[in-house]
Amino acid sequence: MKKLAFVLACIIATPAVAQDYWDGEDYSYDYSDNDVRRDNYVGIRLHKNESIEFAYDIHGAGGDKIRKDNWGFGAVVGNRLSDHVKVEFETMYTGSKQSKRAADYEYDIWANMLNVYLFQEFSNAIAPYAGLGIGFVTIWGDIDAPYGHLTDSVFDLSFSAMIGINFALNDRVDLNLGLKYQYYGEVEHKLGREEFAVTDVDATEFYFGAAYKFSM
Repeated sequence: MKKLAFVLACIIATPAVAQDYWDGEDYSYDYSDNDVRRDNYVGIRLHKNESIEFAYDIHGAGGDKIRKDNWGFGAVVGNRLSDHVKVEFETMYTGSKQSKRAADYEYDIWANMLNVYLFQEFSNAIAPYAGLGIGFVTIWGDIDAPYGHLTDSVFDLSFSAMIGINFALNDRVDLNLGLKYQYYGEVEHKLGREEFAVTDVDATEFYFGAAYKFSM
């Protein structure tokens, strides 16, 4: 929780600090040689899940909440539509493996998201942003317990909300840092032919990444 509070404080404070630091100075990039705006980008992203939760519920009998700090990774491709709006496609993987109460739980998640961001640039170098995402996710769940072995998967709807800040190192490379909540979806587990339990998956995570900008 302290890590999340620290990241959030950094994101909120950075624009004000940057504005004071760069006040009166021009650090903008010179595109006069070819007058090209590099509005397209591709990048990689690492996710640090803060207690990603797998809420496993057996119908009529309760269940377990599996929480675990772990890492995920992904890739993005995007386009800056205007001076304040950008869109991107993000594909990412995360998962968890844990034992609890004589049961072994293993989950793998692959999400494909369409994200839309609103941002504001300061001195062409610092850009805080807020965004929303929607997409589809595949969740694989494998549970080995005394009452049976359950192996199931689902293709489900996912959504997310994020805030962050983008740092332009130069006219080609950006770094970004963000905080995100994501609801990944729900997978149903069957024992025999009947639905036996469900696992609901969501996470609060912070992420960092790098992007390469180019023109077309």
